[in-house]
Amino acid sequence: MAAASLARLLPPLLSLLLLLLAGAARGKTVKRDVKALNEIKASLGWRVVYSWVGDDPCGHGDLPPWSGVTCTQQGDYRVVTELEVYAVSIVGPFPTAVTNLLDLKKLDLHNNKLTGPIPPQIGRLRHLKILNLRWNKLQDVLPPEIGDLKKLTHLYLSFNNFKGEIPVELANLPELRYLYLHENRFTGRIPPELGTLKNLRHLDVGGNHLIGTLRDVFSIENGFPSLRNLYVNNNQLAGVVPDQIANLTNLEILHLSNNRLIGSISPKLVQIPRLTYLYLDNNNFIGRIPEGLYKHPFLKELYIEGNQFRPGSRSKGMHKVLELPEADLSV
Repeated sequence: MAAASLARLLPPLLSLLLLLLAGAARGKTVKRDVKALNEIKASLGWRVVYSWVGDDPCGHGDLPPWSGVTCTQQGDYRVVTELEVYAVSIVGPFPTAVTNLLDLKKLDLHNNKLTGPIPPQIGRLRHLKILNLRWNKLQDVLPPEIGDLKKLTHLYLSFNNFKGEIPVELANLPELRYLYLHENRFTGRIPPELGTLKNLRHLDVGGNHLIGTLRDVFSIENGFPSLRNLYVNNNQLAGVVPDQIANLTNLEILHLSNNRLIGSISPKLVQIPRLTYLYLDNNNFIGRIPEGLYKHPFLKELYIEGNQFRPGSRSKGMHKVLELPEADLSV
């Protein structure tokens, strides 16, 4: 009888032992991150908090990690390396406690209702690779400390209410590949120093109040060597389209619509080997469209309406709304 009872008890005891061993193997979560996440938890709305059970954001015992929180083992401790809390209607200021998660590689708070500025403490996140804050109600100027995020590859700040000038400190981000600043209230000029970013593939500053000329943007010799997509549409840019744009040999999309650009279109644009989408509409261009653009092997869309081109100039393509696939956000 005793042997039978013991046999029945062994499986649950073994399961409990394995669970305890697994918890021990995972190690403790560093106190700094536990404190920071619990501060954030206290400030967030019910849609997030109800799924954040327990005090340890990395999980403890039979409690799983908090939803949207990714942890990594470092020696005897666990640290938070990713925080993804998006589209859950978070209301209120940017949670400054996030900047205490010093091992964070990915921060995604997009599509919420965050307000106020990005705090200067953002510069503490020296391991951050992806920062996605688009579709919020953030405002004020961008802190120059954002230039301290030396490992940043993706920066998404579009569809907010940021104002002031685009900080030149963004040129201090050597790994930056994707820069989305469209649909804000930025003023001033596009920093030509962005051309020193050797890895920058996508630059979107459309839908702001930017002034200046494209000649200024491309004033740095051999600038923007990796640029594929350039969106400067819906601003107040003036002057001509400079020949230097033809040096962007990787360019695929050039979106210049709805500015105050003048002059004729340089035949040198034909030399951009993989130019696929060219939007020139609603400016003050004159003259003829270079015939080579109509024969370009890659060019699918050429949109020229709302200018003063000579009679006979024509568009090319279906003029569909351009929808690009999202950049890979995996760390």
